[in-house]
Amino acid sequence: MAETKLANMIVPSVFMAYTAQRTTELTAFIQSGIMQDLSTVLATLLQGGTTVNMPYFNDLTGEDEVLDDRYNLSVNNVTTGQDVAVRLIRGKVFGASDLSADISGADPMRHIADRFAAYWSRRIQAIALAVVKGAMATTASGASMAGNTLDISALSGAAAYFDGESFIDATHRLGDHADGLRGVAVHSDTLAAMKKADLIEYIKPSDGEDEVPTYQGKRVVVDDAMPKLSGGIYHSYVFGPGALGFAQADPEVPVETGREPLQGGGMEYIVQRRQYLVHPRGVKWAPGGGVPAKATPSNTELGTATNWARIYDAKDIRIVRFIHKLAA
Repeated sequence: MAETKLANMIVPSVFMAYTAQRTTELTAFIQSGIMQDLSTVLATLLQGGTTVNMPYFNDLTGEDEVLDDRYNLSVNNVTTGQDVAVRLIRGKVFGASDLSADISGADPMRHIADRFAAYWSRRIQAIALAVVKGAMATTASGASMAGNTLDISALSGAAAYFDGESFIDATHRLGDHADGLRGVAVHSDTLAAMKKADLIEYIKPSDGEDEVPTYQGKRVVVDDAMPKLSGGIYHSYVFGPGALGFAQADPEVPVETGREPLQGGGMEYIVQRRQYLVHPRGVKWAPGGGVPAKATPSNTELGTATNWARIYDAKDIRIVRFIHKLAA
């Protein structure tokens, strides 16, 4: 009887659909509403090239006019702009030898297949944090994100610490748009400080999801990839719904399995390739020469401030960067 191999177990289209769905279910930024899945909207744009141009209408501006039958009203036009997102194409290979299964009595390849969705959810969040780090730090002339940043880290004593009042100050960098902020991403050290100050509440979502922490009515996402700098300086990000746009699409060959009978006494492996857009709405990808170094950007390049430029009005960008220290 023929032995069942990995290639017999995995149907590429089914496996890809399952991992894509589970990835979005597991990614905290998507579940919190910070990252809006625009895959169906952007599907037609993910054709060729390394960037996606997304035109938009600017808001209506100008004073209203006093009606008078001796004068005509002026006709005003609406202006447009163009946001630019960058395409991200990533891949990962995991494998195991036949001997590892024989000796352990377990099935490492089945475990690998089962855990790929969780792996990609973590990588998407790492991409998102790199994107936000770069976009929020841009100082491009006339297009910086300084208006969306509150930095109290250089103040003296307790004035440099994260607390309820300083957090409110941070959210009000958006002025009358502050009430639109619904989530906050923090380092686990910052979450610990919030808990010690008894500032965290927990809610049980109606969909049966585990209880989630909230702070001043905002859902808390915790990730130790959040910036933690020397001198005890931390970055926290406050987000509005859909602050980040997200899309995924299948690359040419999304899933492959393979076998090397002579390597290590026999080895199987599974390859998965993913294609994404993760984009801060209103801050365009605008790198100079030499970027990206490879076909599409790395997380390091995404996290580099000089590769981004603000195009929306600062208040219309639903992200605030809060730079602070923590009480000892």
